[in-house]
Amino acid sequence: MNTAEEYIKAYRIDVPQEFSLPDMPTRANIFPDSDEARHLTKQNARAIGDLAHKLYAERKRSLLIVLQGMDTSGKDGTTAACFNRTAPLNIKVAPFKAPSKKELSQDYLWRVHQVVPAKGDITVFNRSHYEDVLIVKVRRFAPPDKVEQRYDQINNFEKHLTENGTTILKFMLNISYDKQGERLKERLIEPQKFWKFNPADLEDRKLWPEFMDAYETMVRRTSTPWAPWHIIPCDSRSRRGAIISSIARKTLEDMGPEYPESEYNLSDFEI
Repeated sequence: MNTAEEYIKAYRIDVPQEFSLPDMPTRANIFPDSDEARHLTKQNARAIGDLAHKLYAERKRSLLIVLQGMDTSGKDGTTAACFNRTAPLNIKVAPFKAPSKKELSQDYLWRVHQVVPAKGDITVFNRSHYEDVLIVKVRRFAPPDKVEQRYDQINNFEKHLTENGTTILKFMLNISYDKQGERLKERLIEPQKFWKFNPADLEDRKLWPEFMDAYETMVRRTSTPWAPWHIIPCDSRSRRGAIISSIARKTLEDMGPEYPESEYNLSDFEI
């Protein structure tokens, strides 16, 4: 399985009512070694960069990529691997941390709408509005009836975006409990990762079953024809990058951005 079409068939959730998170793999049995997976990711990153440049020049449509997953699942690494050849001109990353006082004074989607991609842009959400049906639900930061309302509200919000020219790609980064434990330990051992360690991550880890239930409900309720979820195996960093970059590349190819025709002629100017 080494094509974007095969990855989409394997990991996109088209029948959410039948979705079961425990049935989804956390490790992909593709590529004989990590080097081959990384090579494909590099090829895809170059193609994505070229397509992104055309999308920016065209200035008619946009692409929103949602990366949602537990700590250490690879949101930063995925962004770096897939978009390292995309010009800063039209790639933006929007991280979603705990909301500020101002953000809390607005409806919960207000801060999200502020950073959706403009026409011509690609925006990556590192975490997203789905925190409001994940950590907010598990930690009970909002009443259950308010959380329940949000699934339909999010679906309607995303439909509004797609009807106004934004293509949405949603990836749940599916990491196993054991692999998360290994990566959390790395943050206490490897000097370049010290800054990433947050004791609060261990508190969320204690609630792993509750988070998995919340993720499963999230996918069942919000994998829609206009914005389906893809459940990506993330125990292997290199294979994660190969799968997501392949799907992102194919999505841009299907969008088919083109450089616009020039409004001017060389003969009209003295240069």
